[in-house]
Amino acid sequence: MTQPINLERPDLDITDPDVYVQGVPHATFKRLRDTDPVSWWDETDGAGFWAVTRYNDILEVSRNPQVFSSKKGIRIEDMKPDELEARKTVMEMDPPEHTAYRRMVQPPFSAREVASYEMGIRLLARGVIDEIGGQTEFDFVELLARQLPMRMLGKMLGTPDQDGPMLVKKGDALLGNDDPEFTETPVSLVNTDEYRLLPFRSPISLELFAYAQEQARIRRDNPTDDVISRLLQPKRDGEPLSEMEFKNFFTLLIAAGTDTTRYTMTAGIMALLEHPEQLAELRENPNHLDDAVEEILRWGTVTMHFRRTALQDARLENRNIKAGDKVLIWYIAGDYDERQFQNPYTFNIKRNPNEHLAFGLKSPHKCLGEHLARIEVKILLEELLPKLSSMALNGTPERLRSNFISGIKHLPLKVSWA
Repeated sequence: MTQPINLERPDLDITDPDVYVQGVPHATFKRLRDTDPVSWWDETDGAGFWAVTRYNDILEVSRNPQVFSSKKGIRIEDMKPDELEARKTVMEMDPPEHTAYRRMVQPPFSAREVASYEMGIRLLARGVIDEIGGQTEFDFVELLARQLPMRMLGKMLGTPDQDGPMLVKKGDALLGNDDPEFTETPVSLVNTDEYRLLPFRSPISLELFAYAQEQARIRRDNPTDDVISRLLQPKRDGEPLSEMEFKNFFTLLIAAGTDTTRYTMTAGIMALLEHPEQLAELRENPNHLDDAVEEILRWGTVTMHFRRTALQDARLENRNIKAGDKVLIWYIAGDYDERQFQNPYTFNIKRNPNEHLAFGLKSPHKCLGEHLARIEVKILLEELLPKLSSMALNGTPERLRSNFISGIKHLPLKVSWA
């Protein structure tokens, strides 16, 4: 069992996944922003990295792929050339290669297309809520937050509904690859060298590869209008994805396509429970819902950081960054930067403007699923809150063991139905 950690300490190790089981080390990130916004961190099992924690500096790094590249990986982990090649996805690319790959799957995730899904998402949300059947005690994550993104992604991929729970469980093992609840091979607790050529250093990837191959075979025999079929079509240069590229891309969609939205939904409910006056305001004035969704995204900032690698010597906040250095941009720190957000530690559903970093604001790698995530969170709140006359915690929330994804993995609730 993890020993309690005092999150008010300003000197916590921001790379330690056990810290995040307790919560986000905001006091440490504030100290870094105020006194050492581009700080050097040694690693016992790596080359060390620069931690970038101020909002404007994060934007500067994320918007300059010519200087700060994604090609060496997006996680803290140092990877050898064969690992990089074997595990490469659109996330480990820079423009123009990244742009070409992104265009393949962009259309179904565009704002216009996602708007056309609204009624379908609403019906899915109503179905998920109805399945609870008036239960007064339940885990919000298991029965609600996990279900809607899973079912929506399945519709877009074109996978059978009955496969959804299996795919999400495997996705959990990938993004939650440091949490013993989700995987038998947590990367910081056991030796995963034998899986180093697999996405997320996880043997679960092999199972997803096999599933992806079968889905591809079905589409080649009978092409359909879904995301998997789009991935099998030739790129603009006339060449289709290789088999490995397709399998890695599919695995990425499964890992990122449900978990991040689930954790955002859960962060939103938790924030409303912790700020009952904001919940009351939202109930009384549903017109604040769009702004509330943006504040939930900022407050939760589920993807806490991405890694870039300097392609040339650079200077940031009077620090000399050498070519080859790892640079971690900490979105979770930037989204609480007092230089950008007034009273950032106040949850405010009327905050506007709110140009948060939860989706990688205005960068080449801005989240492909941002429009889908927004509408799913909004619709779930629209459909759920009017049906509840009260909502309260019914136990201790449990957080994901990860220094990469900030997530509440269990949120026990006690509710009264209206």
